[in-house]
Amino acid sequence: MTSTPPFPLTGEPLALDLLNTRPTGAGDLIAGPEGLSAWLAAQEDRLGPAAKAGPAEVAAVHAVREAAGAALAAARRGERPPADALRTLNEASAAAPAHRELTWTPETGLTAPAHRTGTPARRLAARLADATAELLTDPRVRDVRECEGADCVLLFLPAHPRRRWCVASTCGNRARVARYYARHKP
Repeated sequence: MTSTPPFPLTGEPLALDLLNTRPTGAGDLIAGPEGLSAWLAAQEDRLGPAAKAGPAEVAAVHAVREAAGAALAAARRGERPPADALRTLNEASAAAPAHRELTWTPETGLTAPAHRTGTPARRLAARLADATAELLTDPRVRDVRECEGADCVLLFLPAHPRRRWCVASTCGNRARVARYYARHKP
């Protein structure tokens, strides 16, 4: 029996949750189909029911993640993102166009859910590229921070301006303990 890899930080904008799948010391949490399937299950409330990921999905998600990382790093500094990163994100989004489909059921009435065409890998990459576009065009993109915890590289969008750590009970606690020991060192 295999265990689900722990995802140290979820609940941030989807693009940040994707970038946070490479925490320091843990390697790539979505390096293979099992890890990506677990991450998709953790994101089910935003991405819908998780299908089993295969090598094509892993490759597509990795391409979007690399482009998102490069684009976000530039956007956080107020600079122009690299052209190849924007091209990768635009191509991923265009590879699985979305359209609304009107449906009627007596239980829910009229709805217009979005549907994407393309292979499962392309649909997943398009959803993640669109989430990245939302973050990059959000006026708060320059507020995205890297955790101040020692050796932590996780990113977050603080809801409070004084937030310093990805997870206060983890990185924040480590910092408090380190400060305590530094003050009480003989």
